Amino acid sequence: MKPVILFAAGATRWRHWEAPLRAALDEAGIDAELVTEAEPETVDFILFAPGGDIPPDFTAFTRCKAVLSLWAGVERIVGNPTLTQPLCRMVDPGLTQGMVEYVVGHTLRLHLGIDAVLASQNGRWNPAVPPLAGERQVAVLGLGALGSACAQALAGLGFPVLGWSRRARDMDGITCLHGDTGLRTALSQAQIVVTLLPATPETENLLNAETLALLPRGAALINPGRGTLIDDAALLQALDSGQVRQATLDVFRTEPLPPDHPFWTHPRVTVTPHIAAETRPPSASRVLVENIRRGLAGEPFLHLVDRSAGY
Repeated sequence: MKPVILFAAGATRWRHWEAPLRAALDEAGIDAELVTEAEPETVDFILFAPGGDIPPDFTAFTRCKAVLSLWAGVERIVGNPTLTQPLCRMVDPGLTQGMVEYVVGHTLRLHLGIDAVLASQNGRWNPAVPPLAGERQVAVLGLGALGSACAQALAGLGFPVLGWSRRARDMDGITCLHGDTGLRTALSQAQIVVTLLPATPETENLLNAETLALLPRGAALINPGRGTLIDDAALLQALDSGQVRQATLDVFRTEPLPPDHPFWTHPRVTVTPHIAAETRPPSASRVLVENIRRGLAGEPFLHLVDRSAGY
């Protein structure tokens, strides 16, 4: 009997994912039924994305070996009490590369003061020379797959990088910190902060009035992680006071960001529309199919979510 793979991520995504998924299954030699509708008791794997065809109750999927997320973030499904099947998040080489390019690009933009250079092109010669990367301390909050890749890329350019995570980590070329004391140390030293943490109760409003005040005055912030990591009102106040000189934000509590939100018009905020790291169907399909192969073979799944941690 062929395994049944249910694509539960919506009709729009299906148009982009069907061909890459079928190609990846063929490449792996897996003869399966890839469908958008099926009787729950016949389904072996569910491919899931927020906003798609979310089964309200997973109880009926008695044969399902795993729910495989198309996204890195799983906060919109991990708390479902009916989800007893293994849940795997997406760790995609294309997604990781996109995040690295976004973080490195905007870090260099802030480091070199490119915004100020463009704003001051008024016919006057102003040979202000920026510092070298080695003189600019960067902190990366979150050392998962994306955070680790970004931290290592920045260190490779010569930036001294502090990496912070909830649990102790050890990475070559990165000064790793953890816990509350480590967070305070990282923030008190960082001239540029990159936030790449998951959305959990423990990380909500991690950057608030108290923690933003720990930053050296004039530090900059890049948030391509989750909108809930930052207290919006506290950030706006820190920007207005000059405590934070610039914030580049890719994720928000409400998306799309409402047209009347003050982030749009604030002179020290750059808004990007959740584009830092998009899942690329061709490469991500291979990740999904590898987990399908593992499930069929009885092997451990890749990128299994820790339910107690929420990611």
